[in-house]
Amino acid sequence: MGDQGRMQTFSATTPVRLGPAQHLATRLAFFIAGFGLAAWAPLVPFVKARAGLDDGALGLLLLSLGVGSIVAMPLAGALVARLGCRLVLIVATVLLCLTLPLLATLSSVPLLAAALFVFGAGVGSIDCTINIQAVIVERAAGRPMMSGFHGLFSLGGILGAAGVSGLLGVGFTPLMASVVVVAGMVLALLAAMPGLLTGGESSGPPFAVPHGVVLFIGILCFIMFLAEGAALDWSAVFLSQVRGAEPAVAGLAYAAFAATMTAGRLAGDAIVQRLGPIRVVVWGAICAAAGLALATLVPAWEAALAGYALLGAGCSNIVPVFFTAAGRQNVMPESVAIPAITTLGYAGILVGPAAIGFVAHAASLSVALLIVALLLLGVAASARWLRI
Repeated sequence: MGDQGRMQTFSATTPVRLGPAQHLATRLAFFIAGFGLAAWAPLVPFVKARAGLDDGALGLLLLSLGVGSIVAMPLAGALVARLGCRLVLIVATVLLCLTLPLLATLSSVPLLAAALFVFGAGVGSIDCTINIQAVIVERAAGRPMMSGFHGLFSLGGILGAAGVSGLLGVGFTPLMASVVVVAGMVLALLAAMPGLLTGGESSGPPFAVPHGVVLFIGILCFIMFLAEGAALDWSAVFLSQVRGAEPAVAGLAYAAFAATMTAGRLAGDAIVQRLGPIRVVVWGAICAAAGLALATLVPAWEAALAGYALLGAGCSNIVPVFFTAAGRQNVMPESVAIPAITTLGYAGILVGPAAIGFVAHAASLSVALLIVALLLLGVAASARWLRI
């Protein structure tokens, strides 16, 4: 019997035999998550103008996405434990496909908030579920695969943002562009379905407060996502306001970060295989901290671009290693541990940039970014306590 016919059901305790069909499905599911989420970003200015929002009101509206994601993650983990990854991924992808066109057309703020909450719930459910499937597939393969899976998320993000921006640039309306994205996600889901894991096991609690090594990994993920959020939300601001760079140049900082992040993840499985996960965390975190320090301390925008490139390269494979570690711990079932770690990571993206803003207001943006660099050094120092 071929690989597609091998055991596709799973449990946290029973070994599974999986093959290329499941590997491809996992990659496609990560691609869907990155592609769908990034497709939303170019639509934000249109939503702002259509609804007549100022910056503050837009910020409050965007919180709906994060809240929806965080609320959905533990629920998705509980459903995966009972129903398997396939059904949860299908439903979550359908949520993205239904809400993205609404976000491209609605002008009512309450309706936009509701649609964005549902969209966020879909994103959070997919993110949680794909990491559970990835842990199972990687464990069955007996070799590092997590970085490559996360690389497809990053690649999907680049293609989603660039694709929608390109369509809008050649005259597509937001609705037309969103329909193209939906068609792409549907095709990817149909191709992935034969390899998505079915079944499940319902032992263990559906929800639990993270503790022990799971809490430890979650805190480290919080720091790493905080560093990613610093690049996403503050790199262009730093270059334009502190370094005096032109807006077009300032935008290159995140592009440099995203490019090295994606390249690092696509090559990451071989890197982890060669160096080992602990060295990847230690040297990756040191590289990331050095890059952020370079960008912050050297008074030249060229140095800042190089620094954010180093930050992306250093961060690229650390979170995938953490998810592998979560799959190998035995303190909590993975259907509970993965959502807990993912939720803490998302909290880093949501809370972290705001915290950087508060520190920047009280001291300076440079001080705030250097604090993030120190936290990254803390991740490097903490790696020895991981059992991978």
